[in-house]
Amino acid sequence: MRTRPYSYLFSISYFGGHFKGWAKQPNQATVEGKLERVFRYVLNHEDFSLIGASRTDSGVHCRSGYMQLFLREKIELENLLPTLNQNLGGEITLNSVQEISRDFNLIQAVEKKTYRYFFSDSADFHPFASAYMHQVSGLNSLEKMEKNASAFVGEHDFKAFCKVSPNKSDYVREVLEAKVYLTDEYQGEFFPERVYCFEVTGTGFLHHQVRKMVSAIWTLASDQIQERLNKPEESWEQIPPAPAHGLTLWETVLVENPGNYI
Repeated sequence: MRTRPYSYLFSISYFGGHFKGWAKQPNQATVEGKLERVFRYVLNHEDFSLIGASRTDSGVHCRSGYMQLFLREKIELENLLPTLNQNLGGEITLNSVQEISRDFNLIQAVEKKTYRYFFSDSADFHPFASAYMHQVSGLNSLEKMEKNASAFVGEHDFKAFCKVSPNKSDYVREVLEAKVYLTDEYQGEFFPERVYCFEVTGTGFLHHQVRKMVSAIWTLASDQIQERLNKPEESWEQIPPAPAHGLTLWETVLVENPGNYI
């Protein structure tokens, strides 16, 4: 029998600016590390484990994600949500919780993810806006950026648009949708009048893939992008990843209803 037979699915949001990513690291503030500390305090024991649906990089935000908690004993965790969130201090919010079967596999249950990257070339860029978007100059026109984004749609080898690892051999990923548009998602005194959004949806993404795609749409031509997708093994000049603070994991969609696993 499994030692922690009870499983709970949480929907989660967090501001990534103060964290060195999701994954726990020694002597670093991480989302996973803070969650573990707060659950340890609220539950008053360490007999649990947790996993996240996404391992976001340092500085990347999450609007809609999931985490799964495993426990030895059954607990009415919905009653503890206010206490958990109070101790998480506002940087992380557990939005909801439901009990699910121990057999539910969160990693395999993710059907698709949508990321949004916010940026602006406006001169009226206030420093406070940099928490959520990046100021950039020398952009392609909106029409060219839209054309560049569409070049990524489909199943491609993204080796030229990610951080290559010696331990990885499969760089093929499927992009379901990619587009660039002017957005009014952020408005107010501290936000520029003209804000762009690069939105991409895919079944999964490689390390730094989205941020390198952003850099490519800013400055490359669509034929340059296509050439790198067609010949990923060539010795291309490295594309720098766009800064992390403009990126948000906007939506995570699960392949099936977790409630089916009760």
